[in-house]
Amino acid sequence: MVTRMMGAIRMPRRLNRSFTVSFMLFAFLAVFGAFMALPLVYAVNNAFKPLNELFLFPPRFFVNNPTMDNFYDLVALMGNSWVPLSRYIVNTLFITIIGTVGHILLSSAAAYPLAKYRFPGSRILFSIVVMSLMFSGHVTAIPNYMVMSWLGWINTHASIIVPSLAFSLGLFLMKQFMEQIPDALLEAAKIDGANEYRIYWTIVMPNVKPAWLTLMILQFPMLWGSDGGNFIYSENLKTLHYALGQITAGGIARAGVGAAVALILMIVPITLFIISQSNVLQTMATSGMKE
Repeated sequence: MVTRMMGAIRMPRRLNRSFTVSFMLFAFLAVFGAFMALPLVYAVNNAFKPLNELFLFPPRFFVNNPTMDNFYDLVALMGNSWVPLSRYIVNTLFITIIGTVGHILLSSAAAYPLAKYRFPGSRILFSIVVMSLMFSGHVTAIPNYMVMSWLGWINTHASIIVPSLAFSLGLFLMKQFMEQIPDALLEAAKIDGANEYRIYWTIVMPNVKPAWLTLMILQFPMLWGSDGGNFIYSENLKTLHYALGQITAGGIARAGVGAAVALILMIVPITLFIISQSNVLQTMATSGMKE
């Protein structure tokens, strides 16, 4: 039954446009796309500029004599550190992957009952989630530090990972997407003998794929760019962003290394976005289904 209902989902009809209108639309989007890509192109060119080109005025947009010296200098500086570069990379990957995957699983698991079941206090709980969106991280910084201190998690990776799991925007977004899944589809799965966990994992999660991919794009750069702040003091637990930031703090003499660092820090989130953007823009799978 679930298979027949899933098969009833039809893709949205394609719009019929003339060649002239399609070409004009493509040209319009191409111009704005190229304009938005200029900062990225400029950062890539800066990373391969020698020092004499970095300090030119007025600055040149494109590099004339590309060189890898900035990256060689970065490797040499990191090689002189008493903590190896691989340690910073492992710390960053651990925090980013665990925090992102954990947030997606926790927010989706909490959003499922709020979206599909009515129980005492469900509206109050969701209202609290909505109100929490009004508070920025700067407002909750001191209470967050106090909680982490009471739990004994200061100077551990848990002090960064655990607060990221409770990102209220994820719960809000997942609930809004899950409400678009027809109840008839879930009822059909229950009639076929599926339990709640199977419905959640095999039906709900695939249908809200654009939502959790969007969460991944929002959460991954935030954790990837974390430097530990006031929570991590041990050098062995520091992140890549902190280590590279200390290198670029050396002043204008390290301007070339700083340009290489900027490229390294941005290339991973941008690559993730490029890979995931097509899925994020997909129409919900239930668009053509009726109760």
